[in-house]
Amino acid sequence: MRIALADYGVGNIHSIRKALEIAGFEVEPVTDMSKLLDAPAIMLPGVGAFDATMERLLPYRDAIRERMEAGVPALGICIGAQILFPGSDEGQGPGIGLFPGRVRALKSKTVPHMGWNLVKTQDDLFEGLEDLHFYFAHSYYCDPEDRSVIKGTTEYEGFEFPTVMRTANTVATQFHPEKSSDAGAAFLKNFEAFAEDRA
Repeated sequence: MRIALADYGVGNIHSIRKALEIAGFEVEPVTDMSKLLDAPAIMLPGVGAFDATMERLLPYRDAIRERMEAGVPALGICIGAQILFPGSDEGQGPGIGLFPGRVRALKSKTVPHMGWNLVKTQDDLFEGLEDLHFYFAHSYYCDPEDRSVIKGTTEYEGFEFPTVMRTANTVATQFHPEKSSDAGAAFLKNFEAFAEDRA
């Protein structure tokens, strides 16, 4: 299945491209964000800061949100998950606004949160995974108004926060599956099957 990988121009997307290909996707990196509007699936990778990431997406934000609301399979990772919210403590500009709520600064003692941590989830996308430890690298977290979209959480230094969210056919993860060894590879393979089923 073809997936359009948004290349915002703010970081290296090689590792997520390789991981998606291993999971079974035909990956099309796009620098022209208008190409997201007719892609069978959308990938928003986890590189960059909120405003810099949104800069190229801003002219298409409403159309991208409408496609996601209509059910196009999509995956947002780390900053790619955070830009699905209307705004962030990290930036000034608007996000895509798919998930009502806000991206907030982590309340843990040590920031950024970097390294391996457990994701507590019962979500189908984690079916068959023996290990639910994933790699994190972030200073902000997603705080959705509708708590029913939260499908997984992580506790770090006494603070528990959402790390997996889903609405329509859009999946958002705070962790980096492409840096999460076998668990991340299995998650992406499950997402590829999920996207195929809903395309």
